[in-house]
Amino acid sequence: MAKEINPSETNRAAAYALWMKAPNPMVTVFKTLDVTNLVRFSRKQHLKFHMLLDYCIGKAAADIKEFYLLPVGDKLLQYETIAVNTIVKNAKGDVFSCDILFADDLHTFNQEYLKHSVQVAQSELDRDLSADSMVIGTSAIIETEIDGVVGMNSGLFNNPFVFWGRYKKKFFRYYLPISFQFHHTQMDGAHAGRFLANLQQAIDRLRIEIFHPLPCLFAGKSATIKKVTGKLRFP
Repeated sequence: MAKEINPSETNRAAAYALWMKAPNPMVTVFKTLDVTNLVRFSRKQHLKFHMLLDYCIGKAAADIKEFYLLPVGDKLLQYETIAVNTIVKNAKGDVFSCDILFADDLHTFNQEYLKHSVQVAQSELDRDLSADSMVIGTSAIIETEIDGVVGMNSGLFNNPFVFWGRYKKKFFRYYLPISFQFHHTQMDGAHAGRFLANLQQAIDRLRIEIFHPLPCLFAGKSATIKKVTGKLRFP
């Protein structure tokens, strides 16, 4: 559950005073990610690309304490958990919002992502975890390639937000331009830069040892996962 805290007792006191009442306190940073490993891991493990990117976003934010704060109205709230939002389409093409609680274990996060995204699509009801978790918004415009998105300053939704379009292939690698928007009361550019560096690192570190699928059989032998090498080994 979110709790209100006194801004003057936090390291965001000066930022709160400067930016809380600013006409446009939202800042947008652009970065092009190398998502080659993400694309290959998605295809090899038969996992959804956007699920993996949402997982990496949560992973990148989880150890940055500013992501557990959020200005709401004229208050500064503190959370104990982080969630990542994804947009879900139903069979008619209508879109709904689905918040997924971040779990450090990829297998757990994948299960939650699949379960709740299907439930939201079928029920046509948004899943909102904002009362208990600091939600990182995401939006994917997969119909085309984009360079970024700016200008989302409603005054109502102050959450950090990551936007992306379709990834691009250049020679043998894949690249994804993203834009990251945040409220200046919540964090500074240095924190945003650390988040984006963490995001690239989380993508690069995706390996089979962090995903634990159910045991499978190959040529009658049980496949096991060795965390040391990150490769499939057989007894």
